Amino acid sequence: MLETPLGWMLLCVLGTFTGTLSGLLGIGGGLLMVPALTLFGVPLVEATATSLVGVFLSSVSGSIRNLEMRELNWRVSLVLAAFGIFTAQVGAGLGDRLPDQWLSVAFAGLLLLTIYLMKLRQVLKTRSLKIGAPPPISPPVRVSPVQVAPTASIGLLVGFLSGLFGVGGGLVMVPLQMLLLNEPIKSAVRTSLGAIVAIAISALAQHALNGNVLWIPGLCLGLGGMIGAQLGARWLPKFPTKP
Repeated sequence: MLETPLGWMLLCVLGTFTGTLSGLLGIGGGLLMVPALTLFGVPLVEATATSLVGVFLSSVSGSIRNLEMRELNWRVSLVLAAFGIFTAQVGAGLGDRLPDQWLSVAFAGLLLLTIYLMKLRQVLKTRSLKIGAPPPISPPVRVSPVQVAPTASIGLLVGFLSGLFGVGGGLVMVPLQMLLLNEPIKSAVRTSLGAIVAIAISALAQHALNGNVLWIPGLCLGLGGMIGAQLGARWLPKFPTKP
C-alpha cells in the first residue's frame, strides 16, 4: 500500500500531524511515525530508519521558522547536537543488529519512559509557575561551564535513542532541559527541535548506509512534516504557559 498514491497521501497527512506536534512540543514525531509504518507492514528497523527522514525535514522546517522569529537558542542546540550525533551512530548501528522482537520490547519501554517524562514535564511546568513565571526571553545564549556536563548527558542520551528508535527525542529532551538546565518550557521546545536537526541526520546517514531507509515513504512523511512544523512553530507563541 505504501507504493500507491493513497499510501503516499496517508503518509503526508501523518507527517503533517506529527510535524505540527514537532513545532508545538519540540518532538520529532518518530514515536507516532514508527508504529504507523509498522501497521503498513514495514519491518521495525526500516520503520525506524524511514521515520528519520520525516523527523529531519520537520525539524529543519520548524527550526527555520524559529530562527526567523529570533526565538531559537541555537548555541545551546549546537552543544546538544555536538554530543548527540556520535551516539546517534551507535544507536543506529545497534538497531540494525537487534532482532525485531528485541527492538519491539525496547520501543515499548521507550513509550513507558515517555509517559513518565510527560508527567515530569507537567510537574516541572506547574512548579515553575508556583515560584514565579520564568522570563519570556530565552535563557543565556551560551552554555556555562557548570551546564556543560548535564547538556552533554542530555545530548548523548537523546542521540542514542534517535538512532536506535528513529525518534527525534524531544519528549525526552525537553523535560531534561527543564530539570537539569532550568530552561523555560517554550525555550526548551525550540532548543530541542534545533538539536534534533543534526542528531536526526547523523542517525539517518548511518541507517542509509545500512540500506534501511525507504526514501519515497520517508519523503512523503517529511513533506507533510515540513508543513506541520511551520504551523506548530507559528502557534507555539500563542499558547499560554499557564495550564
